[in-house]
Amino acid sequence: MNNFPWLTLVVVLPIFAGSLIFFLPHRGNKIIRWYTIGICTIELLLTTYAFGYRFQLDDPLMQLTEDYKWINFFDFYWRLGIDGISIGPILLTGFITTLATLAARPITRDSRLFHFLMLAMYSGQIGPFSSRDLLLFFIMWELELIPVYLLLSMWGGKKRLYSATKFILYTAGSSVFLLMGVLGIGLYGSNEPTLNFETSANQSYPVALEIIFYIGFLIAFAVKSPIIPLHTWLPDTHGEAHYSTCMLLAGILLKMGAYGLVRINMELLPHAHSIFSPWLIIVGTIQIIYAASTSPGQRNLKKRIAYSSVSHMGFIIIGIGSISDTGLNGAILQIISHGFIGAALFFLAGTSYDRIRLVYLDEMGGMAIAIPKIFTTFSILSMASLALPGMSGFVAELLVFFGILTSQKYLLMTKILITFVMAIGMILTPIYSLSMLRQMFYGYKLFNAPNSYFFDSGPRELFVSISILLPVIGIGVYPDFVLSLSVDKVEAIISNYFFR
Repeated sequence: MNNFPWLTLVVVLPIFAGSLIFFLPHRGNKIIRWYTIGICTIELLLTTYAFGYRFQLDDPLMQLTEDYKWINFFDFYWRLGIDGISIGPILLTGFITTLATLAARPITRDSRLFHFLMLAMYSGQIGPFSSRDLLLFFIMWELELIPVYLLLSMWGGKKRLYSATKFILYTAGSSVFLLMGVLGIGLYGSNEPTLNFETSANQSYPVALEIIFYIGFLIAFAVKSPIIPLHTWLPDTHGEAHYSTCMLLAGILLKMGAYGLVRINMELLPHAHSIFSPWLIIVGTIQIIYAASTSPGQRNLKKRIAYSSVSHMGFIIIGIGSISDTGLNGAILQIISHGFIGAALFFLAGTSYDRIRLVYLDEMGGMAIAIPKIFTTFSILSMASLALPGMSGFVAELLVFFGILTSQKYLLMTKILITFVMAIGMILTPIYSLSMLRQMFYGYKLFNAPNSYFFDSGPRELFVSISILLPVIGIGVYPDFVLSLSVDKVEAIISNYFFR
């Protein structure tokens, strides 16, 4: 059983089963919907089984590895493998995608194509997290753009074509840099292209070349996990997308960029990363402050949540830039926790939009009386978003703070300054979360409106919000769930920086 190709099965199953959707009967969205949800749950159970029984926690090396020759001509292998960093995002992907297909019940237009695209995105998201080959990483990274573009441009809001075009221009333009970096690393120093992560990690480059590679990868990942100033596609995309697409975007796509920073920029290019990490920290603090102060100025509810997620990604960048065990663990924990919280906030925004058909915050108000269950879950998850102690966001941001303060790389004055600025950002976060709650749910605007009869959230929506809420509280109470996965691998990465 040890040689069974678990990861290949996990990566290939959704897109294969999704292509079978087109052979299902035309009529009846019910069959298609249940088929998709069934495939997603089977896939989630498969990944949890494979990771639970085939994965040793105390081993920092790649596990469940597979290595098949794919294209003979230029030594291109189908290489998959996971370690402590990638196991968290893969499970997060399975969880969020299953819930997003469950959340996409109201969609009836072209439902076969929609559900096929959801399953194709599933494969395209697990692919980058589990690939050990640079070119395979790039191919999976690209595979993931097409479903998002179609989901945006077909099931979006009013300005959906504009935002879909903006999204594809930004991300495809950035992946040119990614391809250049991949080819540069693969072709450097040998006649045979070496593309797997293990040999590239032990390779040393001239400093100037390494800096060029680093800048290329940094641009590619800065567009994906939006780092200022390359973040502007995100609010537009989130403002127009259907909310199940938003859950996937906020929960997983943004995390692919941060994962790429850790996996490629930190492991493969350590010298350049130690040169660039002060700049990463400065950009991260600017980003926290900037996004948190831009967010209250947004009229659109989804755009406001999108800016809040840009602000939270700043913590991940700072954790990656502080070259310390605690900081990197905090960044990985923030990847997981914001994946849950961002997806839940977008889901709740979408369900309340389904009720009242209003996008702008200044037209809302007084909804708490009409839809108390949505109000309750929305309030709890907004608290989680502003890092209330006991929720997962608090632990992650606290770890990032500790990582900055205990880092051996920076002077004391810089550390104090950065922590101070970060603390200002933490003060700005409750301002926009709570004002969003106030504008939506309190007041008296919709209370005596003619259409004041709403349905409260049904069992399906309650199930989605509660099953996102439980891991948030669980990680907040006992963060070792996630930290025990990544802690050995993080030590192995950080030790490259100081003992070399």
